[in-house]
Amino acid sequence: MKVGIVYATPSRQFWMTLDLPEGARVRDLIERSGVLNRFPEIDLQQQKIGIFSKPHHPGRVLEDGDRVEIYRPITADPKLLKQKGKAAAPEATGESPVPAA
Repeated sequence: MKVGIVYATPSRQFWMTLDLPEGARVRDLIERSGVLNRFPEIDLQQQKIGIFSKPHHPGRVLEDGDRVEIYRPITADPKLLKQKGKAAAPEATGESPVPAA
């Protein structure tokens, strides 16, 4: 069966498709892909793993066509970023921001 694995940093991307036997697990794909050698900063004890954006564990049996994703840790709280964005946005006054000519 063909399965893929992806991982990305701000400066590098890794995407590989491998042929694995039926019954292979997520951890088998991670090991066979070599992603841990190329990105030694990956810590599978801390980082989450998913298949098509849904969280899964390393022992999950893969299905043909699956794409395993290794997620980087969140470095900023999304709720705080949203609050900062609202605070920085100008208030709506109903007036056009461009002066009339």
